[in-house]
Amino acid sequence: MDIYRDLVEVLLPEDLLKHFDLTDFKQVGIELKIYLEEKNIPPEKYKDVHIRANGFVPEVEIKDFPIRTKLVTLHIKRRRWLLVEEKKKVMRDLDLKTPGTRLSNEFAAFLKGIPR
Repeated sequence: MDIYRDLVEVLLPEDLLKHFDLTDFKQVGIELKIYLEEKNIPPEKYKDVHIRANGFVPEVEIKDFPIRTKLVTLHIKRRRWLLVEEKKKVMRDLDLKTPGTRLSNEFAAFLKGIPR
């Protein structure tokens, strides 16, 4: 049992560590910055084609639930792959934030449920 991983998994949006590795963690003033990098595991739908890692797209920042009195920002580096024979770049289809916001899906749903 990895207690550290279990704790981090409880704090992060559901199933995030299934596709991402925690690479860094910083406390800057009242903000907790959590850095995640997508694992080099190609998307399942390309399992039968010649594919290779092809770097990362620019990092995105997503606001998540505060922890105690700290604001939480997830810094996420998404990986891209190259379909070698087609010379086409692809990414895993992940729904990490609510469209039109910089909020995690879970945090946006929570805020939406608060009566005004």
